[in-house]
Amino acid sequence: MHETRPGTARERLLAAALDLFAEHGVSGTSLQMIADRLGVTKAAVYHQFPTKDEIVLAVIDPALQRLGPIAERAEAQRGHTARQDAVLAGVVDLVVEFRRLSSTLSFDPVVVRLVRTHHALRSLQRIRRMLGGTAPDPGSRVRIAALSGGLMMAGADPAVAGLDDEDFRDHLLAAARRILRG
Repeated sequence: MHETRPGTARERLLAAALDLFAEHGVSGTSLQMIADRLGVTKAAVYHQFPTKDEIVLAVIDPALQRLGPIAERAEAQRGHTARQDAVLAGVVDLVVEFRRLSSTLSFDPVVVRLVRTHHALRSLQRIRRMLGGTAPDPGSRVRIAALSGGLMMAGADPAVAGLDDEDFRDHLLAAARRILRG
């Protein structure tokens, strides 16, 4: 696709789309609304992205693309605990960095549909295996599910929105470790 640079038409379009998604949800946001927000024609939006799904994917793709490197760094560690710690640190960093995105799009049905078919899902499955092993017991599966949902919710929770990134990261990582280790 197109290169993203600060100030490019593409970057402004994605920022406007994220703002509108936050206000109206993905389904409630039209390409015309994005064009109006930018002060351009709908054709200008189509020039960058032929469909709204492509806009949504471009908005979430930077976060999804981080999953592979997180899995690779963790897999390079020796021992199960070191791999788990590397996964937790990587995922927590991801949540902290993309918390606005998480709070806006985590539970949007369009986003859920698009993520289910995204190639980054394979990396997410690798990450889950490192957290729970290849055949996790029921307790481990529940802890991993609680951890996954908790991390997504923490990124979206307005109660922690005021925390600076470093504080948020430290507390989130400590909580994640407690949940995972049961």
